[in-house]
Amino acid sequence: MKKLCSASILTLILLMAGCASVPQYVNVDSIQAPNTDNKKNFVLLPGNKDTSASDLQFREYAAYINRALISRGFMPAESIETANLAIFVVYGIGDPQQHQYLYSVPVWGQTGISSSTTYGTLSTFGNTGTYSETTKYHPTYGITGYSTRVGTYTMYFRFLVLDAFDLSEYRKSKELVPLWKTTVTSTGPGSDLRRILPVMVIASKSHIATNSGRRIKVEIDENNPDMLELKTKMSTNEKK
Repeated sequence: MKKLCSASILTLILLMAGCASVPQYVNVDSIQAPNTDNKKNFVLLPGNKDTSASDLQFREYAAYINRALISRGFMPAESIETANLAIFVVYGIGDPQQHQYLYSVPVWGQTGISSSTTYGTLSTFGNTGTYSETTKYHPTYGITGYSTRVGTYTMYFRFLVLDAFDLSEYRKSKELVPLWKTTVTSTGPGSDLRRILPVMVIASKSHIATNSGRRIKVEIDENNPDMLELKTKMSTNEKK
């Protein structure tokens, strides 16, 4: 169980609210075999079990990936027969994982006395009299301590894998020879893969079909210029 400061709690609230200005942190890990730069004519194929190339979700995600690959100098093949590169696309989202955290809230109460006022009363009866007085105190208020609370939040593991194989070699030897593999992962409160996946594609674009040498952390949000351009192009294509 973690104890969070107020700034961390505010960030967490923004994330759970889906605020677009809050960045996504995406991890990219890419590996490439040597001498594979001449393999550029590609086809995208579904790598998820029981998913066909006509699946609407696959077609939507493939459109994002297609644009990213073209920007990297790859060319879509007219058919699988003319392609020299088969790229299997695997994507998904894990089960929700609940986490707990501790935070403190102030307790409001009396902290002291700021001043006092005394009132006197004189009562007479014949030749005798009595005097009484009352003192009224004016308290001050403020934070008297802190109370610890427990909060919960839910996170999801999201992933995208592009696994590329040499189709020219497969036609000759019937063996699937891997050429490169790019793995993209992120963890966050969002469970809408349709919203998260294009962010992951843009974040990983410059690392596709490279040898990153390590897992690279990329910060990106939905207001990124590449994201806005991608959304504009996709929207334009939908209207055609």
